[in-house]
Amino acid sequence: MAANSLIFAATSSILAKPMIKIQSFATPSLGFSSVLAPRVCSHKFPVLTVAAAASSAVQVEAESPALKPAKVLPFRVGHGFDLHRLEPGYPLIIGGIDIPFEKGCEAHSDGDVLLHCVVDAILGALGLPDIGQIFPDNDPKWKGAPSSVFIKEAVRLMHEAGYELGNLDATLILQRPKLSPHKETIRTNLSLLLGADPSVVNLKAKTHEKVDSLGENRSIAAHTVVLLMRK
Repeated sequence: MAANSLIFAATSSILAKPMIKIQSFATPSLGFSSVLAPRVCSHKFPVLTVAAAASSAVQVEAESPALKPAKVLPFRVGHGFDLHRLEPGYPLIIGGIDIPFEKGCEAHSDGDVLLHCVVDAILGALGLPDIGQIFPDNDPKWKGAPSSVFIKEAVRLMHEAGYELGNLDATLILQRPKLSPHKETIRTNLSLLLGADPSVVNLKAKTHEKVDSLGENRSIAAHTVVLLMRK
C-alpha cells in the first residue's frame, strides 16, 4: 500500500505540471508577441510554449499610409467589371454604339456597360480610384453624359503616366439581344476611342444560360482585362 501511494504521488506530481507554459517576449518587427514555439520540458512530455502578449487584449494600430504615386513598371495589368439593370425606356448603348432593343441600361450617364468596364480596367492598372470616384453618379454634370468622355479621360491619364495600351480583352454577358451582328462595329469604335490598333482589342459576348438576373434578361454585365506597357 505504501509503495502504491508513493507511485500515485509521483505520477500526480508530474501530471500536475502545466502542459502549456505562457511566456511573453517582444517581436520588434510586429509590435506584439509571436506564438507557438515548440519545446520539451525536463519531464519529457512534449509541450508547446505559447508566446502571449503582455496584456489580455492585443491591439494592432492600423496605420493609413499616405497615397503614393504608382510605381513605374515596365507593364501594368488592370481588371474592370460593370453591371447595369435593363429597363424599358432607355437606349442600349454598348461600346458607344446604339443597339436596337426594347430595353436599355438604367444609369446616371448613358449606361454604357462596356466603356465603364474598360475605364475601370485602365484606372485599376494605373493604381487610380474607380470610375465612380472620378465621375460620381451624384454629380449633375454627368447626368446622361456619353461614356466616351470617361474613356477619353482614362486614356489621357494612361498617356500622362507614360503608358500605352498593350492589349485589351473584354467579355460582355447578356442574354439578349444577340451581339454577333454588332461585335465588329463595337470593336472598331472601341479601338478608335482608345487610339489603339484593332488587332490589340478583343471583344467576346456570352449568354448567362438563363441563370439569375443576367440570364433572365434583367441586367447586362462586362469584364475587361488590360495590359498597359511603358512607352
